[in-house]
Amino acid sequence: PGQDVIWCFAMRCPIAQKNSEESQLVGAFTADGGYSWTQVELAMHYAGPLITCSTIVTTETDSTRKFLLPAHRNTLQEDPRGSRDHFVLSSTSLLEWKLEAYIPQPTNARVFLHEGNIAPGETPEELWIVMRTADYDETDRTTDPPRAYSSVSRDGGRTWRVAKPEPDLHNAKSKAFFGRSSNGTHIYVYSDGPPQREKAPGFPNGGRTSLRYKTKIAGDTWSEEKTFYDAGIKNSYPTLIEIAPGDFRCVWDSGTPDTPRTHIHFGKLRITP
Repeated sequence: PGQDVIWCFAMRCPIAQKNSEESQLVGAFTADGGYSWTQVELAMHYAGPLITCSTIVTTETDSTRKFLLPAHRNTLQEDPRGSRDHFVLSSTSLLEWKLEAYIPQPTNARVFLHEGNIAPGETPEELWIVMRTADYDETDRTTDPPRAYSSVSRDGGRTWRVAKPEPDLHNAKSKAFFGRSSNGTHIYVYSDGPPQREKAPGFPNGGRTSLRYKTKIAGDTWSEEKTFYDAGIKNSYPTLIEIAPGDFRCVWDSGTPDTPRTHIHFGKLRITP
C-alpha cells in the first residue's frame, strides 16, 4: 500500500513431491506492472510446511500496521506424529513472517480446517475467517453435514475463537472464496454438490461442478443460494478481487464434464447490498 509495487506470494515445493503438502512460502515483487519480477528471500520464523490459498489482509494493532496470511499444514498425511492445523502468519514488512496464532479446534470433535480466507467482520474491531473442511482423521470424508467452519478475532488476529460450523455455508472438501466488499456485504463463493470424486443424484460425474454463492449484510442471515457459473463442467478454486464497490473479477479452475482442471476461466460478478 502506498507504493507502485506489486507483491506476489506463493508456495514452493520440490518438483519430486506428488502434492504440495511440503511447500514453503516464497515472495517476489514487481515495480513495472508485472513485466519483470524480483525474487525476495523471506525471513521465516515459522519453519514448518504450509499451504495457503488466500490473499493477505491488512490490519492495525497498537497503531502498527500488520499483514495477516492464513495458512494450514497437513504433516499428518505422511507422519503419524504430524498434525492438521490452521494458523495465521503475520508481518509488518512483508519480508519477515512469524506465527501469529492458531485457529482453535472444536472441543467436541476435531475437524480438518484448511484453505481459509480472512476478511473484516461486521464490526470495526472484528476479523472473520471461513475455512474449507474435511474429517480430521479420514480426509476423504466431509464433515457431517458438509459445512464450512468459521472463527472470529477481536484483537487484530492475535487470538481466535474456537472454530464452529456455519450452518448456511456448504463445503464438501473444496476450496471456497470468502470476503467482504467495500460496501460491507460478505460473500461466499463455492463449488456445489458432493466431493469431487463422489457420485450422487444430479451429479453423475461427482461434485465440484457449478459455482454458487451467497451474500450476507451485517446483522442479517446469509442469502439464498445463487448461481455464479453453471456450464455442465467441473469448476473449483474460485478467487475474487473487488475493483469497485460490489464489482468483482474472478478466476477459477475449469474442466470438462468428467475431468477437473483442464483450463482456467475468468469472469465478472456484481453483488448488491
